[in-house]
Amino acid sequence: MIGWDQHLIIAPIILPILVSALLLAFDERRRSLKRAMSFATTAALVVIAILLLWRVDGGPGIDGAPQAYLLGNWPAPFGIVLVADRLSALMLLLTSVLGSTALFYALARWDRSGPRFHVLFLLLLAGVNGAFLTGDIFNLFVFFEVLLAASYGLILHGAGEERTKASLHYITINIATSLLFLIGVAMIYGVTGTLNMADLATRIPHVPSQDIGLLEAGAAILGVAFLVKSGIWPLSFWLPRTYAAAAPPVAAIFAIMTKVGIYIVLRLTSLLFSDASGTAAGFAGDWLVWSGFATMLFGTLGILATRTLTRVAGHYVLVSSGTLLAAIGIGGEALTAALLFYLVSSTLAVGALYLIIEPVERNADEDDIIAGVAEPVFDDEYTGAVVEEDNEAGVAIPGTIAILGGGFIFCTLLLAGLPPLSGFIAKFAIIDALFDQPFIPPTSWALITVIILSGLATLVAMTRAGIDLLWTPGEDSPARLSVIEVAPIGLLLAACLALMLGAGPLYRYMEATAKALGAPSVYIEAVRAAPHMRGTTP
Repeated sequence: MIGWDQHLIIAPIILPILVSALLLAFDERRRSLKRAMSFATTAALVVIAILLLWRVDGGPGIDGAPQAYLLGNWPAPFGIVLVADRLSALMLLLTSVLGSTALFYALARWDRSGPRFHVLFLLLLAGVNGAFLTGDIFNLFVFFEVLLAASYGLILHGAGEERTKASLHYITINIATSLLFLIGVAMIYGVTGTLNMADLATRIPHVPSQDIGLLEAGAAILGVAFLVKSGIWPLSFWLPRTYAAAAPPVAAIFAIMTKVGIYIVLRLTSLLFSDASGTAAGFAGDWLVWSGFATMLFGTLGILATRTLTRVAGHYVLVSSGTLLAAIGIGGEALTAALLFYLVSSTLAVGALYLIIEPVERNADEDDIIAGVAEPVFDDEYTGAVVEEDNEAGVAIPGTIAILGGGFIFCTLLLAGLPPLSGFIAKFAIIDALFDQPFIPPTSWALITVIILSGLATLVAMTRAGIDLLWTPGEDSPARLSVIEVAPIGLLLAACLALMLGAGPLYRYMEATAKALGAPSVYIEAVRAAPHMRGTTP
């Protein structure tokens, strides 16, 4: 990189941190200013992510190689390094799109139901972006703690008994996970003497045989920490309840947080613990495949058992995580490209579903809600304890039921994987990749079966909920719906539609990403050859 763009990699981390610090200087009465600053930041993050993706994809005059940034101008492995390649740039763009739409939805009223919402939201984005960009395992821990600390405040945003109970489980499990993370990091450092991912990739094949057991134990402990965050069964009991208790925009951005664990498992599997590493330490393998199956089955049963949309969405997150983990365990370049397409499609669809749930349930008859047909997202929402409607939420729009019904049907088709939308393309690509081999093992047949069954269960549960909430006449007139609430839902659904319409070039990008993951030497060389900043000396 040359000129101003040599600092572009650090912008997704430093920009939200700086703006969140500035927001702390203003009290809650400066609501309009805070909204403008935070929304401008998320919009800028979208632009920055697009520029980074354009660079690593090889725009005109650009070689498309991974871009490394030396913090403090110290060469790796002695200094901290940030790395943007095809995979991390893709995850940055996904995070920024989901974050900007969730924040836009929060402007309707949710950012006023508790203090420091915008500060916490931006810090969460900074932590997630840092986790995707870091090239060092210890700094991965640091960014994990940043995003977790922000998520603790966001899960409690708006108070309420149900949120408090769910947050206690969430905070406890994540504190335990952080302890496991540190133990795994310490064991790996004790064996290899480094935590830089590129340096680890070159040292692991040369670890003495007497230290292999300790290395594998550290990797396994580290893997458990990531898999807990991914929601793997049986360590996923906290996820449906926590996500159901969160405010809609918070639950929507939480949809990307399980993908942080998926990203790290995929990154370290391809970079550190591939077949070339000479270890059995694993982030992948048969045990990951069967754990993914168990997570998918648990999520599928949860989808069928629950009668509330927030719990349906939470269990679908588990189905999505299980699908991705099982696909990573099976491995293969074609399957990796398919799972990346599925990751993007499912994350956007779940985010849209979390945003549309609250206005859909708001339109249900209150007597039905109390009776348990459609429990509210918030226990205190119908008592007015959290927020009150006002004219700042935007212009009310007509045809509420038609708009909500159309969006709900679109979400249902996406999540169930019905043609011709991106959910179907993603699942078809996974199944096609599983069939594209001379002998189809039982694990591939099992994954295909569970994918089909989970889609059927989602269709049944969503159809049942739609009949209860939208197509059963209520006694009251439809609730008020504002443009600010509809626009972000429409943007996420439009992004899913764009995935369908642009499936060809987008899938070629996924294939190029999968190919790059299969060639870790390119990543390693980019880190080793990272340029020093202009105007300084090494």
